[in-house]
Amino acid sequence: MVIGMSDQGLPSAFVIDVTDADFETEVLHRSQTQAVVVDLWAPWCGPCKTLGPLLEEVIGATGGAVVLAKVNVDENPAIARAFQVQSIPAVYAVSGGQVVDGFVGAQGRAEVQAFVDRLGPSAEQELVNGLIEARDELGLRAVLETDPGNERVIVTLAEMLVERGETAEALALLERVPETDDVRRVKAEARLGTVTPDDDYDAELTDLLDRVKGDDEARQRFVDILELMGPADPRTAAYRRQLTARLF
Repeated sequence: MVIGMSDQGLPSAFVIDVTDADFETEVLHRSQTQAVVVDLWAPWCGPCKTLGPLLEEVIGATGGAVVLAKVNVDENPAIARAFQVQSIPAVYAVSGGQVVDGFVGAQGRAEVQAFVDRLGPSAEQELVNGLIEARDELGLRAVLETDPGNERVIVTLAEMLVERGETAEALALLERVPETDDVRRVKAEARLGTVTPDDDYDAELTDLLDRVKGDDEARQRFVDILELMGPADPRTAAYRRQLTARLF
């Protein structure tokens, strides 16, 4: 999965590029707690170039209630087969792991807006969203009694536990859900702590590089630091290349 700013400058949380490899996690699993719109497109498709920005704009206005998953069908044939795509653009709404709505071909703004409006959160989702926003620990734990695999609830609880230093419970909670960017980030915070050194880890990363090949703990710590730095930090890609060179 690739996450970044969309062509419309929308926050990365609203638009994700999904591949055959991460479709189950990023679409099916995510759809258990958040509506996901799958946009099947290709670079050569003229109508896709018109519809794509419109979808991004309308979905961006939901403030994260709906996520747009963009799938290049040329590069991800397994997803195209799963949706039995015969022509593009093809757009499907996924909720609770199931396709609940969709359309094929270019659509106007009114039609796209109506399509997205039908995907508004349920009363139960609104309740969970409120608990997450309020960081209501008792309420979030109650949600997990009936929905033990709710990723957003688990990540929020884990963040709260890490802040209190209860890292063992945080890591145990995170083991319930698949590895996503948020899960990896909070796991890294749990293992490293939330205090950043004055040199922003440069000295430690340099030291760890000499030990990553034969030391599993050193390698995990190196990777965890890069998770905290994130892809936006220009050093991350360079350090990942150095790690690969040391390992292989």
